[in-house]
Amino acid sequence: MANDPLGLQGHRAGLVSRGAAAVIDAFAVSAVCVLALVCAGVARYLVLGGPFTLPSPPRGLASAAAGGIAIGYLTWGWVSTGRTPGDQMMGLRVLARSGGRLGLARALLRVALCTFFPAGLLWVAVSRHRASLHDLVVHSIVIYDWCRGDARPGYGP
Repeated sequence: MANDPLGLQGHRAGLVSRGAAAVIDAFAVSAVCVLALVCAGVARYLVLGGPFTLPSPPRGLASAAAGGIAIGYLTWGWVSTGRTPGDQMMGLRVLARSGGRLGLARALLRVALCTFFPAGLLWVAVSRHRASLHDLVVHSIVIYDWCRGDARPGYGP
């Protein structure tokens, strides 16, 4: 089963695959932030002229903008398809414990927990049900979903 991704279909995802998906998503959010800075620099150059430079927003504004981008990115992925691009690359899907999609409120709470308490993911390593602390609070699960379409959890190990 370890060499057969389809054998994991519907089973709960482990720490390594979930961590890899989180790293991919963090790089994607960082890339969007850099792209936003480049676009702001281009806009400033087109309006004011002069040499092209990247803006240097105040640290608080930059942090708030990055947080807003991360919130939108993760929430949209988990509410719409149950996947962020990182989840898609790792063959994962985030679902409600019942097997349905997360609603907006639960997705936002999960985003807040994942963003402000990322160490909660480590609970997967000791949980019998491969649940992070975020999953326990919002009643979500993360499953392997390699197949196209809407997978239903097998509630495997």
